[in-house]
Amino acid sequence: MTSRKRHAKIVESLRSTGVASVRELAENLQVSESTIRRDLTLLDRNGELVRTYGGAALSLRGAAEAAGADTEKEIPFDVVISRDEALKDAMAEEAVKLIEDDSVIVLDIGTTPLAIARRLRGRSVTVITSSLPVLDELRDDDAVRLVMLGGVLRRNYQSLVGSLTEQALRQVSADLLFLSCTGVRPNGHVVDNMAVEAPLKQAMIETAGKVVLVAAETKFPGTGSLRVCSLSDLDVLITTSGADPNTLQLCREADGKVILA
Repeated sequence: MTSRKRHAKIVESLRSTGVASVRELAENLQVSESTIRRDLTLLDRNGELVRTYGGAALSLRGAAEAAGADTEKEIPFDVVISRDEALKDAMAEEAVKLIEDDSVIVLDIGTTPLAIARRLRGRSVTVITSSLPVLDELRDDDAVRLVMLGGVLRRNYQSLVGSLTEQALRQVSADLLFLSCTGVRPNGHVVDNMAVEAPLKQAMIETAGKVVLVAAETKFPGTGSLRVCSLSDLDVLITTSGADPNTLQLCREADGKVILA
């Protein structure tokens, strides 16, 4: 198989799955992992995909082409923040009850993690994040030790993304991760709708001793086709009373704790 055909198949695979590991691509294309790594580096340079730790994700451009849509149609953070405020505040109140003083916390991007950050003011905790709104919320609070992950600025959603963010996450060891998502499917898959976010969320999961998903009832099933993790990967699910009861039962059966805000 020529390198051109191999590159085309890699991109085609990512358009179907959103993310893929080096091992998966090597097995599917029957080439060595070192060959796949070189391919991914070149395709990343050309903007066809985003190189991630251990694999690759579809680039913003590629995701838009696959969906037949313009990436600018993503709803801006400033619009999302005003939606379902009461649900987010209720979940944030439950979330901070899980946080002990002097603990290390990773806050995902998203409007609910921001609501959690607001309730951490004055607390002796370390907060690690790539969210610029969280930075703005806590930057002047001397009690909170704030660690910003580096990366490329994603202006529309006020966050930092990319390989630099992932490299920084590899050096992190946290007590708690508060994870956000765009959907929780009936089969228990936690999904997202942005290719640049899914691998970062997966990297965040690897950093934490305990993973807490904050997802309001509107996220059941929500939207998104890129699998971040499964309910079995969670320690705690914080949601609201209107969430699908069958999906919540799947979480309990996987030994996850369900908290209804």
